[in-house]
Amino acid sequence: MPPHPSEDRLAQLRGHLPPQSYSARKITALTANPACARRAVLDAAGVDKAQLALRLGHEPRFGQSPFAIARSQSFESLVMWGGYAELIRLLREELSVPVEEAAVADLHEVAGRTTLAARERETRRLLARIAEGGADRLILDHPVLTLEVAGHTAYLEPDVVTHRIGDRFHTVAIRSFSAVDGQADPVAVAETARQAAVYVLALRRAFVTAGIDPTLVSHRFLLVCPQDFSNRPYGRLLDIRQEIDAIEFQLGRLRRAEDLAALLPAGSTFDLSRSTDGPPTRSDAELLASVDALDAAYAPSCLGFCELSGHCRTEASANGSPARLGTAVRGDLPGIDSTRTALAYLDGTATPEPELADVIDLLTAADRLRSLRGGGAA
Repeated sequence: MPPHPSEDRLAQLRGHLPPQSYSARKITALTANPACARRAVLDAAGVDKAQLALRLGHEPRFGQSPFAIARSQSFESLVMWGGYAELIRLLREELSVPVEEAAVADLHEVAGRTTLAARERETRRLLARIAEGGADRLILDHPVLTLEVAGHTAYLEPDVVTHRIGDRFHTVAIRSFSAVDGQADPVAVAETARQAAVYVLALRRAFVTAGIDPTLVSHRFLLVCPQDFSNRPYGRLLDIRQEIDAIEFQLGRLRRAEDLAALLPAGSTFDLSRSTDGPPTRSDAELLASVDALDAAYAPSCLGFCELSGHCRTEASANGSPARLGTAVRGDLPGIDSTRTALAYLDGTATPEPELADVIDLLTAADRLRSLRGGGAA
């Protein structure tokens, strides 16, 4: 079957490199800023935003260190040891119901194949068995689920999906940050909860496809992390109904990526590949022009989750965008796209449109308050 024209267009934008896969982290970042057309297109096309940022002269300021990745893999292996014995112990303790030993379906690969498509098909096959009443105690180890994101199919990989326990199926997130005296870093827990919400939505969709009641997927997920300063696994059930509702709402607001890509000028490209002798296929100037052709919705919070935020911040500063001062300022200045324009309205060198009267009143009051505070300090 030939690819859909929109998939052709996104593949053309990406160029010769294989696509970067979606992840729950990318989806939570995208839904945190649903107005950003730039991120929607780049993620749907599978562009490596970290490498793109480097080509534009901005090194991403976040990411896991090799030490953190190794620690995470080591801790996950400990939880998986002995047929997920530690996980079953935590489920028994947290759910307060008898949890027997279970078979484990390792979905890291399927008959030697590691492609996401092959693993997703096997996940669907196992879910169909569950729907037929079989495989009652089967833990799915790194299953692959799908979710529609801005018209694009995202392949997602939760750590674990449990068998039916207390008439519910649960997702499990295994993380290497510690819980000291039962309390873990609230920022890390909140981010994990949002990612778990993405997995719950994807699992419910898979249940619908398999003919299983989607309400059997619990709105609580099990967070597993090291206890105190040891490697002993600690578990805690967290209610994520609020996060599920928020992610679902934001996914519904996202514009379709192919519709946004269609607005790009002919010849736009995000091709980061290199020719056989080494030089890049596309120049930095071509990449910059293509990135700048997509509307961004920059806010200071982007610095915490988007690889391109450094470039967008520089762009916002150059344009005098109110967004660089925060979303609250951007919201208080509707219809004004530059702080320079706002200052021109205040000093009388520019005449605002009548529909901006309320905004100008707010600006005038803020300027008067600033002057009064400045005079008092002097």
